[in-house]
Amino acid sequence: MPKTDSGASALAPLLDGSTAGELIPEIVRHGLQQLIELEVAAVLGAERHERSGDRLGYRNGYRPRNLATQVGDIDLMIPKLRTGSYLPSILEPRRRVDQALYGVVMEAYVGGISTRKVDALVAALGVQSGISRSQVSRICADIDVQVQAFLNRPLEEGGYAYVYLDATYLHGRLGKALQVCSRAVVVAMGVNADGRRELLGLKVGDSESEGFWSEFLVSLKQRGLSGVKLVISDAHVGLTKAIRRQLQGSAWQRCRVHFARNLLQRVPKAHQGMVTAALRSVFAQEDASEIESRWDDLAASLAERFPRATELMLEAKEDVLAFRHFPQPHWRKVWSTNLLERLNEEVKRRTRVVGIFPNDAAITRLVGAVLLEQDEHWQLEGRRMFSAESMAAIPALDALPAQASLQEAAA
Repeated sequence: MPKTDSGASALAPLLDGSTAGELIPEIVRHGLQQLIELEVAAVLGAERHERSGDRLGYRNGYRPRNLATQVGDIDLMIPKLRTGSYLPSILEPRRRVDQALYGVVMEAYVGGISTRKVDALVAALGVQSGISRSQVSRICADIDVQVQAFLNRPLEEGGYAYVYLDATYLHGRLGKALQVCSRAVVVAMGVNADGRRELLGLKVGDSESEGFWSEFLVSLKQRGLSGVKLVISDAHVGLTKAIRRQLQGSAWQRCRVHFARNLLQRVPKAHQGMVTAALRSVFAQEDASEIESRWDDLAASLAERFPRATELMLEAKEDVLAFRHFPQPHWRKVWSTNLLERLNEEVKRRTRVVGIFPNDAAITRLVGAVLLEQDEHWQLEGRRMFSAESMAAIPALDALPAQASLQEAAA
């Protein structure tokens, strides 16, 4: 619990023999902490330990947070709530992303490789002639330090039972010719032993090849990724091969949403609605054996008219239904990559204003800032994705059935 003594008493020890360099940051810290305590009391409708019929909620400890100020970095303690989340207004939760976006836009502009979209943004900011290359470099360097510290941090020793992998594509310039190319941006999210989700890392590259995905997974393992029981992703060949080679023994959940799209490609458009409804009914069941039975029945019903669809269902059964070997309360959140897809939508929204990035470092800067802000929000919120009890019920790796698709991918 942070010190919240009022008045000069909290600063008295520093007043005796302290230099201005020591005293001023502590005065700022004390003042900001007092503002935070007053604000959270207003949010909850009651002071700490106060009995009140008007109370709207309760505290639940503190979380440390560092704030960069003009007098140096200040260490603050942010109150956590039992329900909901609280972030002090002084922390400006989107400030870092906005700075990253500003840096990317200015880098393209001063480098002479901006697009009409970037030119319009620069004009709107009113800085066409008011920023230099050195200023842009300084802005980018400040953001890069924060983003790289986040992307290279050691991962939790307790391991991550669930790991979600997904990719999105952005446009960036490459090589001396500054040719515009499609750039693959891959992201990993994990669920730790406490049932809390974390964004683990990102990587930018040419394509989703096995080598590219393998490099990414190796880098995660070098930072401490362990204990992976289930990997959730689409069925990209390069990705599945990398999973088998780099995360040996883990089960693989083929995203049911991506699978449904693949299945409908093998069914005439006039019948796609019927197949979609039937497939949805499979996942509506709450018993593993009933899910498997419904799957087999649907595959058999399609065999005569749509044999290619039946072939895919039989081939992908164990991969799409891998979730059924895990705790039932987890099913809806581990049978697809939807959780990561939503994050990618936010990445697309934030990067859409740039259009074409000047280089891969700029992509990492802005996307990394988006991931960092989202991860901080999750940690401050303190909400579990799964209960600790249900996480403890996840089966051991040797109790999970072998998947032929992963064995084939590694061959």
